[in-house]
Amino acid sequence: MKRKFLALGFVSLVVTALSAPAFADDLADIMAHHVIRVAVPTDYPPFGFVGPDMKPKGLDIDMANLIAQKLGVQLQLVSVTAPNRVAYLQTNKTDLTISSLGKTPERAKVIDFSVAYSPFFDAVFGSKGIQASTFGELTGKVIAVTRGSMQDDELQRLAPGAIVKRFDDNNGTVAAFLSGQTQMFASGTAVASAIEQRHPDVDMALKVVLSNAPCYVGMNKGEPQLLAKVNQIIRQAKIDGDIDKLSKQWLGAPAGSLPE
Repeated sequence: MKRKFLALGFVSLVVTALSAPAFADDLADIMAHHVIRVAVPTDYPPFGFVGPDMKPKGLDIDMANLIAQKLGVQLQLVSVTAPNRVAYLQTNKTDLTISSLGKTPERAKVIDFSVAYSPFFDAVFGSKGIQASTFGELTGKVIAVTRGSMQDDELQRLAPGAIVKRFDDNNGTVAAFLSGQTQMFASGTAVASAIEQRHPDVDMALKVVLSNAPCYVGMNKGEPQLLAKVNQIIRQAKIDGDIDKLSKQWLGAPAGSLPE
């Protein structure tokens, strides 16, 4: 499903922050310069990755496009990794971080968070023909999971009747499903998306959501106008249905009720 808001006049991927302009991280400055710098992942599908055309794609990329479009400014994407996505905000290399960022008490001490824009699912995936849309229907199903992972704990708690086969790492878990050793596997949506990228013909669909840890837009503290504007855009996107459409496109399930 292609989103119309992807068609911005110009989008540039900035691999290093050194090429980003050095102006203040503030809504007034963003509007004055007609540019917003957004930190995004490019190595973490389905939230952000580089497609065959060498252009960034993913849920977080689409969300950055949406915010830039609603502000009426040019979008400048800054490629980040999990360890530096908050640091880039703090050192004024980006205005926003849209990088599958969860809200934690530690992070809340140093940056502010928007309202949630996306779910982050742990789920059970399996062949499309298998009927399993509830925890009860997982009873007797053979499910691969990584030993000691959050998904392992969730399966034990929510689907005690499932036949769980445990593997020592994600590669083993995925290989068990792909080779037919198990009917299903439990993982985060990012792992499932990576499988679809590598094996586009795989017979796989999301069956049951185990948990949801939403994603938020991060920004520096002391930016109440920017925070209010981003929240306004996200809330309107929820009303318009854009948030649900993005979640269905990239995560395979609607966003549902996201926290404020």
